[in-house]
Amino acid sequence: MFAETFSLSNGVKIPKVGLGTWLMDEAQAAQAVREALSIGYRHIDTAQAYGNEAGVGEGIRLSGVAREQLFITTKVAAELKNYDAAAQSIEESLAKLGLDYIDLVIIHSPQPWKEFRGENRYFKENKEVWKALEDAYQAGKVKAIGVSNFLQDDIENLLESCEIKPMVNQILAHIGNTPFELIAFCQQNGIVVEAYSPIAHGVILDHPKIQAMADRYGVSAAQLCLRYCLQLDLVVLPKTANPDHMRNNADLDFVISKADMETLKNMEPIRDYGEHSFFPVFGGKLT
Repeated sequence: MFAETFSLSNGVKIPKVGLGTWLMDEAQAAQAVREALSIGYRHIDTAQAYGNEAGVGEGIRLSGVAREQLFITTKVAAELKNYDAAAQSIEESLAKLGLDYIDLVIIHSPQPWKEFRGENRYFKENKEVWKALEDAYQAGKVKAIGVSNFLQDDIENLLESCEIKPMVNQILAHIGNTPFELIAFCQQNGIVVEAYSPIAHGVILDHPKIQAMADRYGVSAAQLCLRYCLQLDLVVLPKTANPDHMRNNADLDFVISKADMETLKNMEPIRDYGEHSFFPVFGGKLT
């Protein structure tokens, strides 16, 4: 799977499988990135909010893999909602990562996390942040730009006035929680959709129907979840620091039948993420 890519609207190739690094500290991120790159991963996803960009950068340098072979993503913090703050944050990310350019920079959320999905939609402010991303792109500091957690009207707000259309929307998507209308809107507008938490932070792994279907294919429940997203033409970003899980998550050379895909698409909703339910995207609010 490591060589398989989608093409962004500007022709940049994005690997279909990447490594997520949420909730890893600097040291864990450095080790996980080094392990992942040695296994064959070439797509690494981090964020300013994760507090581990320097660790990701260290892992990249220790891996010995050539920079041009890698696809590195980071995200402008959700709380930065003006041009200057966003532009400065991109410079800081470049410095922390130790890179001359970043392959993809995205706006982490249309609203600050404490106001996620609240009444204030930050339409005007997001246009300012988007302008900072466009300028970084045109300056060659960034190879592609996009958004994360944006709903259709959040994206339409940018499309009204942008010079460069968003190339990516990174969203929560997995079996039991797949926003089909939003995915269709993005794909119809040339926006590649990335699925974060494609294994629902592990809570899906004990689901008896999913495990039974995985057994029929001779794969793990995690592999079934990832393959499901890939067959919807989504990039997958499973997060793990375990090398065995990294290998398993990239061993996806099987095809889910059309009938089984329909079953998975109509799986009962999964809304309880256990210990991770505090994250605002999952319905809670940061305090």
